[in-house]
Order: sequence, then structure tokens, then C-alpha cells
Amino acid sequence: MTRSLYWADGYREKLMTAAEAIALIRPGKRVFIGSACGEPQELVRALSEAASWVNGLEIVRMMSRETTSLSAIADKTKDHSLSIRTLYLGSTENEQIARHMRFITPVNMSEIPDLFLSRKLPLHVALVQVSPPDDFGWMSLGISVDVTLAAAQSADLVIAQVNPMMPRTMGQSFIHVNNVHAIVEYTEPLLSTPMRDQIPVTEWIGKHIARFIEDGSTIQIGLDAASKATVKALDEKNDLGFHSQYITDDVMHLFASGAITNRKKGLNNGKLVASCGIGSPNLYEFLNDNPGVEFRPSNYVNDPFIISQHNRMVSLNVAKSIDLTGQVSAEASEHTFFAGVSGIPDFVRGAKRSKGGKSIMMLYSSSRDGKESNIVTSLKDTAVVLPRADTHYVATEYGVVNLFGKSLQERVLALIEIAHPDHRERLFEEAKEARLIGRERKLRDAIRGIYPVHLEETIIRDGEEITIRPSKPVDERRIQEHYYSLERSDIQRRFFHDKASFGRNDVEPASQVDYIKDLTLVAVVGEFGFGRVVGVGEYLLLVDCNLAEVAFSISSDYQGKGIGSLLIRKLARAARYNGISGLLAYTSPQNRGMISLFKSLPYRVNTSFDGESLTLSCRFDEMADSDTVKK
Repeated sequence: MTRSLYWADGYREKLMTAAEAIALIRPGKRVFIGSACGEPQELVRALSEAASWVNGLEIVRMMSRETTSLSAIADKTKDHSLSIRTLYLGSTENEQIARHMRFITPVNMSEIPDLFLSRKLPLHVALVQVSPPDDFGWMSLGISVDVTLAAAQSADLVIAQVNPMMPRTMGQSFIHVNNVHAIVEYTEPLLSTPMRDQIPVTEWIGKHIARFIEDGSTIQIGLDAASKATVKALDEKNDLGFHSQYITDDVMHLFASGAITNRKKGLNNGKLVASCGIGSPNLYEFLNDNPGVEFRPSNYVNDPFIISQHNRMVSLNVAKSIDLTGQVSAEASEHTFFAGVSGIPDFVRGAKRSKGGKSIMMLYSSSRDGKESNIVTSLKDTAVVLPRADTHYVATEYGVVNLFGKSLQERVLALIEIAHPDHRERLFEEAKEARLIGRERKLRDAIRGIYPVHLEETIIRDGEEITIRPSKPVDERRIQEHYYSLERSDIQRRFFHDKASFGRNDVEPASQVDYIKDLTLVAVVGEFGFGRVVGVGEYLLLVDCNLAEVAFSISSDYQGKGIGSLLIRKLARAARYNGISGLLAYTSPQNRGMISLFKSLPYRVNTSFDGESLTLSCRFDEMADSDTVKK
């Protein structure tokens, strides 16, 4: 290409109409189209009109909104005029995507730029959309840098639609007028995404997720209503960082509210880093000439090594379904068609390798009508986006579980625990048939239990965090280990006799509860999903008298820290909330600990002794005198 002495002269020489620019494309060439909301719509329309006389084209693109349907032309001409290569590993459950499944090319997002630059997939033409040039001839790819930059750098013929409505984004987003072969000036609104409806369960998912994101974390967020709810739940966090494939209106609001400061990222401090912008015109205005935002290509943003260098990197993505072994499938958002899963494995693996990082997959427990479970026994023919070994945290509206390091049987118990109650029993029986869990196992009252997250509380004792929370079926082994660790005297107080063996019959009633008629609270230290149970408090409803019988055990090295007092107070509040009249305990007269626990409650305590055991009871409608309650 012959260059003018001054870039502005070259700019004028390259100006032409869209039809003239498309006429430069020769038959049999491979043509890349700028991705997502950065799609050069005028150029695509001209290409569509030229399809009748340009034969043998292969269109390479990311997932497109198809405002001008090239797929329809491919269908009509049986791929003769043009065929399509969609660099997108997505679900084919959506009708439009399923109809064109043959075009999908599975590839990780981080690998696509090098696919172009290495010429393993040579691009002959790149159709891109850019901002007007600055005083030095640099034009910005704006909201679509991801794989578009590499396409523009490697294509033999680059045709640019210059659109004043394209924001000029900072970072690694620029191409020079001298490196473009044809310029089409055309002003039109950028593609934008409509506001997504937020269904109530998304708020519960957001609340569950927010508890696992610490101040100072760096976050990556996918595209979906569940992600939107999570962003809303993060509004009270401090000093968050942002490094993600997509930047959206929700992220803009977090930045405006001060939740995102990017001060503690550990890499690119002070900068929001993304490769693609998808949202409203307000977002695009926010991005224009904003020095606090950097756009970089996907081989940087999605590189697991780069991702892992951030402090407390948290990957938040949305799944369509997950099987009981932890395999995950995902799909494009029905609203955007952009929420692909090509980047999910990159961010999951990078986040898990970050210091203090974690990966969280979110999904609705069932379809919107509740008839189909999104937690399934097997994915069968559905594309697996995330292998079971990579799946870390999983969240539904019913809670969060940590699958890392868990056996298949433990995964079954954990995932059924957060499945919709209407589907748990069927999943449990199917798991038995699939030999994922022993045939002798029972789910007991946990089949219908709704985990009461409001009972969770974290306390600090001697500088250590201790979490008090309701038990879950997946806690079975840890409760068993707790019982085995008890001193002989503590075993005698808890079980009224010497006991050397704690089998499933001893443990299942404590780990599989309905949270109403029977409730177990555990005190746990250590990382979520791997913590040690250091205290257990249980109640079981005695139907005849409508009192709940309680029992406690505290590990010897955690006695004297007030754990027992907190457990009995929380059990009392839960029992009263659930319509139970009071508490009752059978113990020995020498068990001063249990007696003291009862006297710490604000209710009148009744005692009786039958010559062998002491019975303690209280009713919630009988308050104690204030001076008799032990502080």
C-alpha cells in the first residue's frame, strides 16, 4: 500500500461508499466481521447486498445479533455464496443458535487472537468499526477490542466504518489510518442491549454470592440477570477491582457508587480492564476518553496467567445446567446472544490460581416454570463448558456449595442440597441408579428443607473467625470427625454413655434436617467447604408437647469461647420462629455446662430430677426475672 506523506491525505484517498468498499472483496476470501456491539452494521448490510455476486466467502465472527442475517443467506444458497465460522462455544438450545450449529467453532477466547496473528486461520478481509481519528491519525476500536484488534492487525484488507458514535476507548485499542485500506464514513447508533428483567430468585443468588466476595477482591462478571443481581449485591463492598471480558452498565454503576476503586488489584491498579463493552448508550458515553478504563485484546484479558496475578480474583459466571458430578453447560443469553462461554474456562482457571481467588458458577435451580431441574444427573448430549475438575463454587437461590476436592458422592449430596426441593428426591434416586451414591443412603428430611441463610453468623474468638450456621447434608463427614475428636467426658455428656463408634445412624440425623422440626447448627473454622466442625447444637421437635429437645457438643480446644451460649440462643430463636413452644434437655446433674446454657436464656427454667437424669425445660411465653438470667 502506498502511503501519503500525511495521514490525513491518505484518509481522504481511502474514503468510499460501503458498496465500493465491499466491491474490493474478491470471491473465495475469508472475511472477519467486528464482534458484539461493535459490529459495523453498514458494512454488513452492504456485504449482504453483494452476496449474490460474491461467491465462496467464509465469514468469521463472534456471536452476532444478526441485525442483517448473513446466516439466512448461507441457508438460502446452501453455503455457496458464503459460509460462516462462528468463534463461539455456546449452547444450541436457543432455536436460532441451534439452526446454525454447523457454523460453531469451539475455541477458548484467549486463543483466538493468536489464531489470527499466527495465520493458522488467515484472514483476507477485516470489517471493523472505529471512532474518528485523533490529531495523529489513530482510530479506536472502541467497545470491540477482544479479537477485533488481532483481526485488523493480521488481515490483508482492512475496511473501517468510521462512526462518530463509537467511543474512543483507552488502552490497547487503536489502529492507525495508515494501516487501513478503505474507509466508510457512516453515522449510526451502536448496537445496544435492552434492560434485562430480574426475576426474584436472582436476588437470592446475589445475596448468597456477596457473602463470599471480600473487600479488595478483583471481580470478573459474565452476562445474565443472575450476574446483574450479583452486581447489585456488591454495592456495599469496598475497594473492588475489575478485570473482565465484558464491561456493562452494572459495572459502570458499581464504579460510580465507589464499590469499584481498582486500588488493590495487584495488576493494572487504578484501571478497569475489559476487552468488550456491551450495554446502553450511557455506558458508551462513560467509556469515551475515560482514562480509568483500559481495553485490551482477549489474549491478554482472558489469559489465565494474567488473570491469576490479581489479588483475590473472583470469577462470576452463569451456567445453564450442571450435573451431579460437577460438569457445567452454559449458553448465550436470550437477551443478548453475547453471553458466550468461550471465556469461562479461562477465567475459572485463572481465578482459582490467584492468591485468595475463587470461581463461582451461578444458575437457577430450575426452569422458570419450575418443571425442569437445572441440576441434572447427567448432561448427556449437552455441550460441557467446564469439566468437573475445574468446577469450584456453585450457587443457586437455595445456597452455595464448594465442590473442590469433593468425591462424587459428596458432590451429589452438595448439589441436591441446592437443587429445587421439588426435584431433590428424583435426583437422589437417579444418583443411586447411576452408582454415584450408595443404594443404602437416605435423604431424610433434607428433601424439603430450605436452607435458612439468616441463621448464619461469623464471630471472632482469639483472632480466629468461627462461623455458626445450619448444617447441610454435605457436612456429614465433618460432623462425624467432630464426634470422634471429642474427649471421653464430653462424649458421655452428649450421648449419656461411653461411645467409641459414630456410624451413619449417629451422623445423618445431624446433617440431614428440615430446618423446622429438626435443626442442627454447626460451628466451623477454616475455609468454606473445608472447615473443621468444632461445635454442634441440635434440636428435635417432640410433637406431643411441642417442645424441642436440644443437645450440644463442643471440641475441647474451643470450650470457654462462648460458642455453646451462641448456639443455644440461636436454636431458641429459630424454634420460636418455627412455632415451637420451648426447649427441653435431658442431662446429668453434674453437667454444669448444660445447666449454665439454659440459665443464660431469658426464659424461666424448670428443673426436675428422676434419680438418674436431670430434665431442664423452658417455655418461650414464660420470661425469667431479669436478675436471674446469667449474663
